[in-house]
Amino acid sequence: MTVLDGDPGRELRMSLARSLLDSGDLSAEWRSAVEMVPRHVLVPFFYRQDGTGKWCQISSEDPGFFAAVYSDTALTTQVTDGIPTSSSSQPSLMLHMLDALDVQDGNRVLEIATGAGYNAALLSERLGSDRVYTVEVDRELVRDARDRLVNCGYNPVVVTGDGRKGLTEGAPYDRLIATCGFTSVPPAWIQQVRPGGIIVCPLGRGNARLVVGHDERAEGRFLPGGSYFMGVRSEGGNGRIPYPGDPAEVTMRQTHVDYLDVEDDGMWFALSLVLPEIAWAHETGADGARTGCRLWACDGSWARVQDREVRQAGPRPLWNAVERAYGWWNSRGRPERERFGVTATESSTRWWLDSPGTPVPDMES
Repeated sequence: MTVLDGDPGRELRMSLARSLLDSGDLSAEWRSAVEMVPRHVLVPFFYRQDGTGKWCQISSEDPGFFAAVYSDTALTTQVTDGIPTSSSSQPSLMLHMLDALDVQDGNRVLEIATGAGYNAALLSERLGSDRVYTVEVDRELVRDARDRLVNCGYNPVVVTGDGRKGLTEGAPYDRLIATCGFTSVPPAWIQQVRPGGIIVCPLGRGNARLVVGHDERAEGRFLPGGSYFMGVRSEGGNGRIPYPGDPAEVTMRQTHVDYLDVEDDGMWFALSLVLPEIAWAHETGADGARTGCRLWACDGSWARVQDREVRQAGPRPLWNAVERAYGWWNSRGRPERERFGVTATESSTRWWLDSPGTPVPDMES
């Protein structure tokens, strides 16, 4: 890409690149791409909540727009019925994932979740547009991203579709990177990435790096650091688990696990693997102090914890699974993300600790 004279983001991109280099979040391989890709063209506006919780659109005419776009910050780029449904991810997080992807000249890459198109632009700058394919479920986002990428001088293949199905058009791929959250590895990805190819994907609250083998399986470990992506969604959906409401019939008991202990970052990650597709919310008192939590699932299961009292209902006793997970995690020395790994086949995704021979047990049985 050629940066145009008078480009208002040029110096800010250079500054962002220097800052990310100094912090260790940017490698020399990706420096040129960060300096060249005009994020403000791909993100011409974003949304920010005001003091009342209302979402306000911020555009290039607003003070602070360019500083925000060229900061190491995730930006909400789509809000649907008051719920964020797309964002431009934090640059440092994306660059760590791109480093883990280990792209080589000539590689063909599939990206799952185009969003604003910034990651597709970085890949196109590094590899050339003809080597980049990207899939997005939202037709409006696809239209906007395609147009804005062209305005930046890039022309990757941008397709509307369900990222869980991958994209057969450019298969087999050398690399696959996902920028929305998953609870398991879709079988189509293993079929569409060549043996020896690499998949980098958010799973639960971590990012995993998997190598596809000749035995139709993909295996690898989680990367250090958290994963903060919106969950995969279907067309027209918002990716959220609807709250089932307070049930009339509940069981009540005491718990030995403090809900604050569950929110340790390492435990939070482990819980996201063994109890997937669960929503969690804090509860606070009138003074703003934390008083408890509640969690719920798509099947209507529901649990609420205040102090040491548990109330739960539905087909699954959710807090029972939380207690088992906490006991297992605590007994294993409170392991961090990078001690965990994943083995995925076309029929299953399995978690393990330290080595594939030590599987993480089922916490719901």
